[in-house]
Amino acid sequence: MLVVTRRPNEKIAFPSLGITVHLLRVAGATAKVGIEAPPEIKVLRDEIVPTTAAIATPRSPRPSQSKKAEHALANALSKVTLAVHLARKQWDAGRSAEADRTLQTALQAIEALEKKPPTPPTPRTALIVEDDANERELLAGLLGFNGCECATAADGEDALAYLTAGNRPDVVIMDMAMPRCDGPETLRRIRADQRLAGLRVFSVSSTNPRDMSVPEGPDGFDAWFPKPLNPVRLWDAMQDSFRLAN
Repeated sequence: MLVVTRRPNEKIAFPSLGITVHLLRVAGATAKVGIEAPPEIKVLRDEIVPTTAAIATPRSPRPSQSKKAEHALANALSKVTLAVHLARKQWDAGRSAEADRTLQTALQAIEALEKKPPTPPTPRTALIVEDDANERELLAGLLGFNGCECATAADGEDALAYLTAGNRPDVVIMDMAMPRCDGPETLRRIRADQRLAGLRVFSVSSTNPRDMSVPEGPDGFDAWFPKPLNPVRLWDAMQDSFRLAN
């Protein structure tokens, strides 16, 4: 049963989702509401919700299960957003009874999510190997906005230590000219390690791999991206790589 009428300083909790709605203050036709939610759930006013992605929207010929779950979640949250926005307009117009019914619609949508939370998508992972600290952190941040979890390494030695410790990302994104162990040598050692067979390795460099005698085919890089990097092209290639892995 949903309780719509709340007094100031009372709240509505959704334990399975970790969301709590606080009614902080009511003044005339305006209600001040606070929302507590886990850090992975963004709570924004509808007028500041971003309309574009940080990187090009991934393309897929056929929706995966995770995409279907994301779509269902997006639809449910859209209902909540629209209902809350409409209720606010109704309160402003003095139509409190209609506002209560609209708010009940929003609460029912949240309750439905609580009863059957959507299956979260499998996170994708990348290892970024780049000796320039600013560049690798910027790229990690950019990919992170598309839901790709990134680990970073300052050079080939750090990357090999990470990989031989049992960590296997979906893709390695690697510079060519680096101290201690450069791109070609790191690639050679990755390809020689049977535990890393089939690992996708991309080169991001101002140097052409052919100029550094990097072999083509299964012993070479799976893709090469020149600097300055086109992040849309990189993300498209990563998406293709993820689909192949499935």
